Amino acid sequence: MRRLLERLSPALVALALAACGAGDTPIRIGIAGPFSQERGVSMRLAAELALLEINRQGGVRGRQLELVVSDDSADASVAVQVARTLYDNPTVVAVIGHLNSGATIAAAPVYNGGERPLPVISPSASSPQLTNAGRYSFRVCPDDLVHGRRLADWARNRLGAQRAVVIYENDEYGRGVRTTFVDSFRELGGAAVAQDPYVNGIPTFEPYLRRVARRGGADVLLIAGTRSGAERILATLDTVGIRPAIVAGDGVSGMERTAAAAAEGMFISSAYLPDQPDPRNRAFVSAYRQAHDGRLPDHRGAGAYDIVYLLARAIEDVGPDRAAIREYLAGVGTTQPAFEGVTGTIAFDEHGDVPNKRVVIGVVNQGRLVTAPGQ
Repeated sequence: MRRLLERLSPALVALALAACGAGDTPIRIGIAGPFSQERGVSMRLAAELALLEINRQGGVRGRQLELVVSDDSADASVAVQVARTLYDNPTVVAVIGHLNSGATIAAAPVYNGGERPLPVISPSASSPQLTNAGRYSFRVCPDDLVHGRRLADWARNRLGAQRAVVIYENDEYGRGVRTTFVDSFRELGGAAVAQDPYVNGIPTFEPYLRRVARRGGADVLLIAGTRSGAERILATLDTVGIRPAIVAGDGVSGMERTAAAAAEGMFISSAYLPDQPDPRNRAFVSAYRQAHDGRLPDHRGAGAYDIVYLLARAIEDVGPDRAAIREYLAGVGTTQPAFEGVTGTIAFDEHGDVPNKRVVIGVVNQGRLVTAPGQ
C-alpha cells in the first residue's frame, strides 16, 4: 500500500487515505428529546437497542451506527438550539426527534432550511401542524385528529357516555386532542358540558372539577395533556366526590406505573401497545425487557426503534447523504417498499405523515397498559 501511495499524486493520495478510513468512521444519527424526563427514557433506550442490534450484525455498509444524543427538555426554545447544533454537525445524516409536538414544530424550520437540510423523523409528535412542517420532516405516529376521533368513538359507542368533560393542557398537543374529541363526540350525539385549559403551573384542578359536580357531573372525562397533569387530576377526583370514566391521549403514557392505583381502569389511546401479538413486536419487547430490567417500552420507544431500522435501510440503499436519505424516505410506501415495524406499517404520504397508522385503546390493568377488549 505504501509503494502504491508513493506513485500517486497528492490529491489522489488524500482520496485513497480517506477511502481507507471510511470503514472505521461511524455513521452518525442525531436523537433529540427530553431524556432527563421519564417520558424520554423509552425513546432513548429503544433507539440504543436498535443500534446495538444493527451494529452486532455488522452495521450499515460495513460501518457502525452511532447516536448523537441531545436533550431538548421538551422545550421549544431549547429544541431550536439542539436542532441548530445537529444541523451544523456535518457528520449527522438524519435525526430521530423530537418527542413532543411543541419542540418538533419549533425545530422544523431549522432542519428544513439552509443549504443542507437534515431529515428528521419524530416517533410521537402528533400535532396536525406538523403536516406542513417541511419536506425534510416526517413522523411515524398518527396525528391528534386520529387520537381525538378514536377516543370520542370509544367514549360514546363503547362506554355509552352522553356527557363529556374535557380538561386539556393549553399547548399544541392538548388543544389538538381536545378539539377533535369534542367535534367527534358531538357528531356522535354526545354533549361536551365543559372544556377547561390548564398550564403546568396551575395550583389545583379542584375548581374545575367542583364546577362539573355542581352541573350534574359527567359520564366521561377526557384528559388531554401529559402524565404530571393527569396524575393530579385523578388525585383530585376523590376530593370532589365524582368519578366519571376516564379517557386520555397518549401524552399520559407512563402513569400506569407511576400512579397505578388511581389510573386503574383508565382508557388511553396509543399508536402502539407492547402486548400486540405479531412476532417482530414480541421479539422487540423481549429484547427491551432483557436489556432494561424488565421494563416495557412505550409508543415513543417503539417509534424510535422503528425509525433507527428505517434509517438503516435507507442508508444501506442510498448511502449516508442527507438529501438522498430524504428522497428515499419520501418514497417509502410508494416508490420504495413500505416499512414493517413493531408499530405497524410505515408508509409516508406527500406530507411525511403516516395516514394509515392505527390508534388502539389501552386500559390500565394492575400497573400495565394493555389492549382494551373488543378491538
